[in-house]
Amino acid sequence: MSFAWFVARRYLTARRRQAFISVISAVSILGVGVGVMALIIALALMTGVQTELRDRIVGSTAHVFISKDDPNPPPLDADPAHWRRPGVRGASPMIVGFGLLTASGQTPKAVTIKGIDPRTEPDVTDIGRSLSNGALQAVARAGDRLDGVLLGAELARELGVTTGDTVDVFTSNLTPTLVGVIPRTRPLTVVGTFSFGFYEIDDSYALVSLETAADLLGIDGPDMMQLRLDDMAGAPAMRERLQQELGTAYRVQDWTQLNQPLYSALLLEKIAISLTIGLIVMVAALNIVASLVLLVMEKTRDIAILRTMGTPAAVIRRIFVLQGLTIGLIGTLAGTACGLVVCLVADRYRLVKLPPDVYQITYLPFRVLPMDVLVVVLSAVGVCLLATLYPSRQAGRIDPAEALRNQ
Repeated sequence: MSFAWFVARRYLTARRRQAFISVISAVSILGVGVGVMALIIALALMTGVQTELRDRIVGSTAHVFISKDDPNPPPLDADPAHWRRPGVRGASPMIVGFGLLTASGQTPKAVTIKGIDPRTEPDVTDIGRSLSNGALQAVARAGDRLDGVLLGAELARELGVTTGDTVDVFTSNLTPTLVGVIPRTRPLTVVGTFSFGFYEIDDSYALVSLETAADLLGIDGPDMMQLRLDDMAGAPAMRERLQQELGTAYRVQDWTQLNQPLYSALLLEKIAISLTIGLIVMVAALNIVASLVLLVMEKTRDIAILRTMGTPAAVIRRIFVLQGLTIGLIGTLAGTACGLVVCLVADRYRLVKLPPDVYQITYLPFRVLPMDVLVVVLSAVGVCLLATLYPSRQAGRIDPAEALRNQ
């Protein structure tokens, strides 16, 4: 054990004449611990929300979308094999439009009508794992029966329908009749429901076959392609390559573009919360400064004796640096442990519930990233170390003769 650490440990554990200094040291440890714990919980919360939203958004949609961006573009190749290339896991054609859905004379509900190929749709979305009941292949036409439709679970609940019921869909595509033109309408059979866990999709999407969607919306065939990549982080690079390949006749978009406002807001909120809670650690560091300054004043006589016995000023400074650093380390480790336990329990038991129609997710998830914990721990220890510099410098500058003369 070094001499500096031996003295620092004695100063930390020995009973002092001034109990107030011990109280300030305890408050400093508590402040650092609370600040670190709050920072870890806040970062885990924001990371969890971002990850959960990203997984649900990407699970319910593809990574890259290709659509027509010109009134008369070249024909869009709807063959998934045409879009197979390195980095692309799956491809599927789609048709997207809007309409109204009603059942049993209820108030019509605005929906997004998505025409899909039931054979290739599972290659680009998680629809296969998200089916609550029914079968994806049932949306395809079969004989003389009504065309099938898959409804989001929330949409089906609002309409009060289940598998086997009939719904009516209205679109803006007009149909001429003896009394004039009217919106095109068609009865559809509900062949199942799905739940991606993303309220915006589950409450407003109706999936039909490509043939049904083309007839309802009055178009010739698929007007969009959706691609699933091996690595969704490579979506922007794949978008740029495809845009250069296809030219200006088509628009290529990726999932990061379509959800940029949401992720920008979440990132800004994460930074703001981190900076705000980080001030707690700064306040705790000021407590460390106060406690060490008071300790230097209390131990002035001891410091003078040590200097008289030949202890260098550097060793005196090191004593108080080690003492303040110990306070910071104890608070940081305790706060880290408490923060990790809170995150683990809150995420495991889903303690914080949320209304899904407002926040898109049903509970607040906590995701702890090792890098976040490392940054918080190193930052807290660094701030505590900086807080020791001024008191330790003052202790090293004490003049032994002057200090002993005033005792």
